[in-house]
Amino acid sequence: MEVLLHQLDAFADAPFSGNPAAVMPLLTWLPDELLQQLAEENNLAETAFYTSALPPEAGAPPDNSPAFHLRWFTPAVEVDLCGHATLATAAQILDDMHPGADRVHFYTRSGWLRVDRDRDDLVLDLPSVSSVEVDVRDEVPHALARALGVRAVRAFDGTDLVLLVPTESEVREARPDFAAFPRMNRAAIITAAGNESDFVSRVFAPGQGIPEDPVTGSAHAQLTPLWSRELGRTTLTARQLSPRGGALRCALTGDRVRLTGRCRRYLDGVVRIPD
Repeated sequence: MEVLLHQLDAFADAPFSGNPAAVMPLLTWLPDELLQQLAEENNLAETAFYTSALPPEAGAPPDNSPAFHLRWFTPAVEVDLCGHATLATAAQILDDMHPGADRVHFYTRSGWLRVDRDRDDLVLDLPSVSSVEVDVRDEVPHALARALGVRAVRAFDGTDLVLLVPTESEVREARPDFAAFPRMNRAAIITAAGNESDFVSRVFAPGQGIPEDPVTGSAHAQLTPLWSRELGRTTLTARQLSPRGGALRCALTGDRVRLTGRCRRYLDGVVRIPD
């Protein structure tokens, strides 16, 4: 059996920046064990698999634009939401399969997601993720700050655990000690007000097989409403300060977050799987 493999850098504003994602279109779903093995072999933060066959629970697509069933796997687990791999999948579909379309929908574990094409940009629509402030001195935030070597001044709990630190430079210069990380099967985010953008961040998820994620759409679904509340604005600019780095434009619209960025294709290939 042969399966196409595309690798694209999402939220990339320059070559070799952004977050690499593997995108693998399928005629029908392969066994979950095989999907996990493929993601482990690809060894990227996420591998996105999709088919054109929608499951019965998806119901009717939101409109007449192309619609697909999409799933995401890290090298270790299947995840509920991945922004950058959704953006990469949309770029591959709109370039290769539906060049005349400007919108694509995906049915996922997080419901229906949408990506719109706006000239050279792609706009990803995600559900907004709320956060509640917790005591930064609590056991897990305190242990996490020590493991990251940062001075956390506030902490917020949502899908992921967010630590607010005083300056951009402290985000950039954090040196995580993963052996000291508290046991948690979700991401840890450090964030601060930015010098040239509204806010900056870094994202670590060793419990999900991703020591540091280069640019994380799902994290910005939580960071956008948090910083919107802090800054009193619904339109924000963001930069993720991983070694690769990436830029996003973020907008909070009701209970949705819209993330704008670009994708750069890196490779197209074929994976041969024994029958």
